[in-house]
Amino acid sequence: MTRAEQPPKRIGLLTGGGDAPGLNAVIRAVVKTAINAGWECVGLENSFDGLIDPARSRPLSIDDVVGIERLGGTILGTTNRGNPFAYPAADGGAPEDYSRGCLDTFGTLGLEGLVVIGGDGTLAIAHEFSERGMPVVGVPKTIDNDIVGTNSTFGFDTAVSFATEAVDRLHTTAHAHSRIMVVEVMGRNAGWIALYAGVAGGADVILI
Repeated sequence: MTRAEQPPKRIGLLTGGGDAPGLNAVIRAVVKTAINAGWECVGLENSFDGLIDPARSRPLSIDDVVGIERLGGTILGTTNRGNPFAYPAADGGAPEDYSRGCLDTFGTLGLEGLVVIGGDGTLAIAHEFSERGMPVVGVPKTIDNDIVGTNSTFGFDTAVSFATEAVDRLHTTAHAHSRIMVVEVMGRNAGWIALYAGVAGGADVILI
């Protein structure tokens, strides 16, 4: 069988965890890159729920991702309570392990790899699946810009823009009332949002 006669590769794609700017832009990039390479893309809805229930999967084409980079949220949906290794029981009982079913669905859908877009919890689940033989590519989702080896994580620029705008707006109020205004931003164990927004917004003091 020649290369041209071989069936196209097929990859799965999901988003998990909390919301963050840029999720749809990443989905668009993955789908366009895959299709341009001659591969098929399958979107798994509501994080790993799409592997637990095959009915929550759907093919993604170029038409499905046109213009979505401007939209907030994620067209695939997300959840931070869908760990297949300890899935909440419907009756409130002990969590159940659906990981074997997820691996079966992965095979049933004919997937050769899974692109997982998510944060710490989502990528920890992806790592567990990778250790069970599932080929996984992890795309770290964090506005904190705290990933070693990256220049800028997706969502970071948007977070800095909003924080900078907040600092800008507070200058006039602080001046009018002769007050010191404190703006607290997120960042977990990293202070990049505070540093960038503080410098850009002309803060007098930046505490990290």
